[in-house]
Amino acid sequence: MRTLLPVLVSIAAFAADVPTNSQKVTFSKSFPGSAPAFFSVTVDRTGAATYNESEDPDNVEKLKLEPALVNRIFDLAEKLDHFKNPLESGLKVANMGMKTVRWENGDQKQETKFNYSTSEDAKALTDVFERIAESTRMLVDLNRVIRHDRLGVNDAILRIAIAWDAKRLVATPQYLPVLDQVAANEAFVHMARERAARIAEAIRAMQP
Repeated sequence: MRTLLPVLVSIAAFAADVPTNSQKVTFSKSFPGSAPAFFSVTVDRTGAATYNESEDPDNVEKLKLEPALVNRIFDLAEKLDHFKNPLESGLKVANMGMKTVRWENGDQKQETKFNYSTSEDAKALTDVFERIAESTRMLVDLNRVIRHDRLGVNDAILRIAIAWDAKRLVATPQYLPVLDQVAANEAFVHMARERAARIAEAIRAMQP
C-alpha cells in the first residue's frame, strides 16, 4: 500500500491539473451555395462555446450554453466513441453539406467527416449544432436590425418566437438583454415589444 500511495497521489494531482475546458466538441458544416456556406461551433465542458461563419478567429461569436444542452452534446459524443469510427453512410444521397465532428481532450484529438449518416446519434448531434447555429444567427440578426433597420425588428422577433415555440432556441439567457431592450423601447411597433416581453418572461421562467 505504501508503494502505491505516491503513484495514486501523482495520478490525482495530474487529473486535478487537467482543466475541464480541455474537453471540446467541434462541429463544422461546409455547404457551398447555402446561407451560410460554412459555419463551425466549438463547445467545451464548461458550456462556453463559439460560433464562426469563417476561418478567421476574429469573426467568432461567443456564447454560453445551458448545462442540459452541454451534457447532451458530450453524451452523444461518448455514444459515438468520440468520433473514432467513420460516420459516413456510403449511400448515394444528395449533397447535404460536409459535416466534420472533432473531439479534443488535451492533446488527444480525433475527427471524422460525413455528408449523410444513418446513425441516430450522429443525426441527433447534428441537430443540436444546427440549433446552436440558428439561435446564434437570430441573435446576431436581432442586434443588427435594432441598430440599422427598426422596421425589421418585428420580423426578427417573430422568427425568434417561432423558434422558441418549436423548442429550437438555445443559449437563451443571452437573448434577455436584447429582448428587454426591444420590450422597453416605444420606437418599436407594439407587436414586436409584446412578443419580446413574452419570450423574455418565458426564458426567465425556465431558468433555475
